[in-house]
Amino acid sequence: MSQNFSTSSSQGSQTPSLTHLDMQGQAQMVDVSAKPQTVRQATAVGQVRMLRATFDAIAAGNAPKGDVLGTARLAGIMAAKQTANLIPLCHPLPLQKVEVQIIPDSDLPGYRIEATVKIKAETGVEMEALTAVSVAALTLYDMAKALEKSICIEEIHLISKTGGKSGDYHYGDEA
Repeated sequence: MSQNFSTSSSQGSQTPSLTHLDMQGQAQMVDVSAKPQTVRQATAVGQVRMLRATFDAIAAGNAPKGDVLGTARLAGIMAAKQTANLIPLCHPLPLQKVEVQIIPDSDLPGYRIEATVKIKAETGVEMEALTAVSVAALTLYDMAKALEKSICIEEIHLISKTGGKSGDYHYGDEA
């Protein structure tokens, strides 16, 4: 079997640089038991682009399935809480804050989705924030697809994270 991961030497032993792989290249859940609990927060964003008529119908509350934005917001919150059930190597976490905002943007036209997740734990919540945005966007599509099939989900990414060993991250700082 070919191993597609790099190793680094640390006092004579090799450790994988990809933390979700063991020395044999097999997927593993990272052991975070020795890490201290710190406050960690992550925010992710994405956007849902649509035709002006679809945007106007959602804004007016005239979608056939009902409350598009409220349902999508709730779905995003629920999804963040289920991340470990959806992504195989994520730790199940007792989230302390999940906030999902769906902001109209008439210039798209469409909606900007922002999710912030916060916890005091040994591991971060980036995946929970990204999952919240993704599922909120998918739910928005599902709730509005009777109006338009060409709705486009775009640009889902992490915009910030705080806490933990790797420190703070802000989108665009790496440039």
